[in-house]
Amino acid sequence: MTTETAPARPGEGTRPGAGPSRLRRLAETPEAGVVAACVVVFAALALTKPSFAGPVNLQGMGFDLAQYGLIAIGESLVILTGGIDLSVGALLGTGVILMSWLNVRAGLPAPLAVVIVLALTGLVGLVHGLAVTRLRMPPFVVTLVTYTVAQGVTLAVTSGTSITGISGFFGDLGQTYLAQVPVPLVIFAVVAVAAWFFLERTFAGRQVYAVGGNAEAARLAGIRGDRRVVAMYVTSSLLSGCAAVLVLGRMGVGSASGVGVGWELSAIAAAVIGGVSLVGGQGRILGIVAGTVLLELINNGLTTLQINSNYTNIVLGCVLGLAITADRLRARRVARRR
Repeated sequence: MTTETAPARPGEGTRPGAGPSRLRRLAETPEAGVVAACVVVFAALALTKPSFAGPVNLQGMGFDLAQYGLIAIGESLVILTGGIDLSVGALLGTGVILMSWLNVRAGLPAPLAVVIVLALTGLVGLVHGLAVTRLRMPPFVVTLVTYTVAQGVTLAVTSGTSITGISGFFGDLGQTYLAQVPVPLVIFAVVAVAAWFFLERTFAGRQVYAVGGNAEAARLAGIRGDRRVVAMYVTSSLLSGCAAVLVLGRMGVGSASGVGVGWELSAIAAAVIGGVSLVGGQGRILGIVAGTVLLELINNGLTTLQINSNYTNIVLGCVLGLAITADRLRARRVARRR
């Protein structure tokens, strides 16, 4: 008579270390690499230039991180759906100018000017989403049009001059501290946590990943992908408007000179460095935040070390190139495993 034995549970009857350990799986995640890079870069810069780790410089980095971080999160949400938003930087610059004009030239209260600009940026995001989902227009083309128009509006409103005399309301948001921590950094942290909760803990957030991973499969599964895509474009544009409020508060003047120019590239770089796949469906908020931190460390470190600013874009471009290459290699590795 034979005796039947129950099938072994996963992990039972195997040699220790036969399967991938938890530590190894952690090391293989995209977020682990960029977080480690942040630690190494920060330590190296702090040892090279002690003032880099000083409270004044750290607070300054906190202000910058909040500005870039908000549009990086918005950009990443769009990329997760398989799209792209080239207008985030230009919308930010236009938002700065429109709020200044509404507050100073039109005489509107600062809170009302903020509400109007946020409504306008949200409307722009809605147009983006509908153009992509209903008209099936390429996201690159749709947002490139907005990028061009937004820059034109910025120059037309200001005629090349700055708008001064804005309300102190903006400064209260963009220049104040909460227990020595910049208020904009606190706002960024709140937005990051909210985005993490949405993507990781809600059914709608998982649908965003599903749509970005395979839109047709998501449709066959009954997911209303168009709604998720439109919502992400609206969120991206709204976050550009929110970042504009912080930038205006920090600057204290409505200026069209260089505000938001090229910031969309930094946002895309932060997303890709943080592990967001350009084909959509992959990426986490932790990696996006870490990618933004790494870019800010590099940018601020080059300034602290008094390296010619002309080399900053070269370094950031090389970092972006390496991140995109790593993204493609990671995608090929995942495809092979499947």
